[in-house]
Amino acid sequence: MEIKKTDKANLENKKGLFHQIGFVIALGAVLLAFEWTSRPADLGDLGKLDNMDLEEEIIPITRQLNEPPPPPPPVQNTEVINIVQDDVEINDELLLDDTESDEATQVQIVEFEEEEEVVDEQQIFLVVEDMPTFQGQGIESFRNFCQANSKYPVIAQENGISGRVYISFVVDKDGSIANVQVVRGVDPALDKEAIRVVKSSPKWVPGKQRGRPVKVSFTIPILFQLQ
Repeated sequence: MEIKKTDKANLENKKGLFHQIGFVIALGAVLLAFEWTSRPADLGDLGKLDNMDLEEEIIPITRQLNEPPPPPPPVQNTEVINIVQDDVEINDELLLDDTESDEATQVQIVEFEEEEEVVDEQQIFLVVEDMPTFQGQGIESFRNFCQANSKYPVIAQENGISGRVYISFVVDKDGSIANVQVVRGVDPALDKEAIRVVKSSPKWVPGKQRGRPVKVSFTIPILFQLQ
């Protein structure tokens, strides 16, 4: 048997009404929640601490104790002082024998001879009291003599060799030339010619130290220059 419903009993027709009623109930609940007020509790006892026993915190006071510095170590005196009795008499008087002198008394005077400086005859000097002289003049005159009497070696001319040769020599005690050596040379041919012309020198007047003839050393340059 088929069950049939009437249009009045069908709830589908009233669906929109039910939605409206639901919205109204929800809106009323929201408004009621906003309007709801709660009564505050009694705050009259706020700030009263009669029943609370607060113990006062006691902060101890600290003080810095100024301790005295330690005493210095005892000084040990190692020096021993001997006390001497000062009742001893000291005779400070100087006793001089009385001597009388007359015309017969002779006084001997001792003369000290001045020791003369010993001059080593083998020593070679660079500077002396009286320097040697060449033909009545100094070292410059001898240099001019060497330049005028030197001959340019042919082999040096052919090879175009020129330069300045430095020669050292000694004026002996008798005025002769000795110990001729090349200090700084240029070429063996030029060095040999420089030695030859220095050895060809006539005698000098020797130098003197303390009035005695001595050996004196010299060094001169001899120039070889191509014309």
